[in-house]
Amino acid sequence: MELSIIFLPLIASIISGFFGKYIGDRNSEIVTSALVSISALLSIFVLYQVIVNQYEENIVIATWINSGSLNVNWSMLIDPLSAVMLVVVTSVSSLVHIYSIGYMSHDPHKPRFMAYLSLFTFAMLMLVTSDNFVQLFFGWEGVGLCSYFLIGFWFKKESANAAAIKAFVVNRVGDFGFALGIFLIFYLFGTVNYSEVFQQIPTVVDKNLLFLGFEIKAIDLICLLLFIGAMGKSAQILLHTWLPDAMEGPTPVSALIHAATMVTAGVFLVVRCSPIYEYSPLILNLITIVGMTTAFFAATVALVQTDIKKIIAYSTCSQLGYMFFAAGVGAYNVAMFHLFTHAFFKALLFLGSGSVIHAFKDEQDINKMGGVWKKLPYTYALMIIGTLALTGFPFLSGFYSKDAIIEFAYLKGNTTGYYAAGIGILTAFLTSIYSWRLIFKTFHGV
Repeated sequence: MELSIIFLPLIASIISGFFGKYIGDRNSEIVTSALVSISALLSIFVLYQVIVNQYEENIVIATWINSGSLNVNWSMLIDPLSAVMLVVVTSVSSLVHIYSIGYMSHDPHKPRFMAYLSLFTFAMLMLVTSDNFVQLFFGWEGVGLCSYFLIGFWFKKESANAAAIKAFVVNRVGDFGFALGIFLIFYLFGTVNYSEVFQQIPTVVDKNLLFLGFEIKAIDLICLLLFIGAMGKSAQILLHTWLPDAMEGPTPVSALIHAATMVTAGVFLVVRCSPIYEYSPLILNLITIVGMTTAFFAATVALVQTDIKKIIAYSTCSQLGYMFFAAGVGAYNVAMFHLFTHAFFKALLFLGSGSVIHAFKDEQDINKMGGVWKKLPYTYALMIIGTLALTGFPFLSGFYSKDAIIEFAYLKGNTTGYYAAGIGILTAFLTSIYSWRLIFKTFHGV
């Protein structure tokens, strides 16, 4: 059953990609949506088993690399962290697949689009279920490749091609750091399997390395290199520029990749490697500073954007900043809680904006919209719910996850924690302003 979760999206991608022209557009859409939806239902069952029965398993699919001391398996690690990510990835992906049937109805290349979506889902599942850094890197590069395909899906559009190339190149910067981190882990520990690496961490706490002419603690260097990878994938400040441009892709792509799944891979990496980060207070403080800076900076940019999708894209950058500074103050469980809640309400906002863009014949400038709340009542109601959750309205999911992040930062008790809590509150205020500006301009403006 567990293996079905991973392989159903891959099978869907192969069927739609290679046989789409034989089975037809509608059958491609039905097959991909059905298989990914089954995967989502199985993921929910696995999460239930993990919560109720404390179920944990490491299923070895095959031996991949066996050379000297390097032993790497294709495997599926089921634990609380991967079970949560399975539900996020598959459930948002299944909803996006179903939404795409309507959204892409006028597009001549529907099977190719559905194949890319399913392939992306498979790569993301490989990433979150890996039990070693090499398989993680495979999934990491796989989602990067699929995001390139999906952002540049309308390849006859010059801006879409440029955005796809930019996303690919900026991510390579982060991935280079991440690859160096994996090499360093293997150099120091002789293994890339999580469990073996985490057990050996205390043995290198006092070890120093010469890096670029500087003497630096080995543990700090590992954490820094892994975090550079996370910064690229999760669009943190300095490596954030690709995310707003990626809005050139079809709206379902934005909902799947740039709200719920791929951009959260960096947060997942930091949380997965928390046994390493706990030994490096220096890098944890750096993560907190980068996170709170990104949260505030992206919120200020969102205040003045006029493109409906770019406002939500900068909002995503900002919320990812929240997740990182939660991880930076040691509240890894709260970072994952916000990741889980954010995936759903942000995907809802993206899909709602897609409905609005369709209604306005592909117009994305909110200054040219307005007064359509009676014409689009369902979209209006659902976007209001998404906005309330994003802005932290009481009794909705965003209220609890954001509150917990700010509270944990404050309770950390150090200078960085106090700063993070203060900036977190200020950013929450800015979030409310740009979110309601979007709603009023889009649905009530003149």
